Amino acid sequence: MKTVLALRHITFEDLGVFAAPLQEAGYRIDYCDVGIERIDDQAADKADLLVLLGGPAGAYEGALYPFLNQELAIARARLAAQKPILGICLGAQIMALALGAKVAPGPAKEIGWKKLQLTPQGENGLLQAFRDIPVLHWHGDRFELPPGAVNLAWTDICPYQAFTIGHCALGFQCHPEADGALIDRWLIGHACELSGAGVNVNTVRDHTRKYDAATAGAGAACIRAWVGGFGG
Repeated sequence: MKTVLALRHITFEDLGVFAAPLQEAGYRIDYCDVGIERIDDQAADKADLLVLLGGPAGAYEGALYPFLNQELAIARARLAAQKPILGICLGAQIMALALGAKVAPGPAKEIGWKKLQLTPQGENGLLQAFRDIPVLHWHGDRFELPPGAVNLAWTDICPYQAFTIGHCALGFQCHPEADGALIDRWLIGHACELSGAGVNVNTVRDHTRKYDAATAGAGAACIRAWVGGFGG
């Protein structure tokens, strides 16, 4: 059986709606809870697909969170070897930083549901299912486009929302994997951030109920197409 190793930084930011299509494609999913469990470099190298999930730390904060330095090294090696790797939010920032792109705070936090503006490459490729479909955004940092990457989407706050590098690397700044049925875990876990950013919790909850089903379908379609592209 093919394997997915997902490096998880906070328990409720998991593979979400991406899990089922990956399992349908024949993958067994293993999680490593970073900061609790040791990251096994060998397991990360051998996994058929490595996923770097989201989290509240900054990709550039390795001095504070040393595990980030290990993740950067793992991502750099995997990207160089052109082995399948998926990054979501912090994970995509780690991928970008590993390739020499800048990661830094954006002009404002982007939290809540919003449509992606698709580039021609996104609209005619992996992100076509997201045409006119809002996705969940939850970040303060953003990345510049890594060398050799193709930008797939953008928003008014964030010029690079998704990118590919070749056929085997995919990064999302947004959270198309988020399972709306579990949104209250996000709202509780990030309560301080929401309060500080002046985000209305009930608005996020209401928009989740409204948009979740369509977004989950689009996310599943995107992942199926992507893993199919490298023999998944």
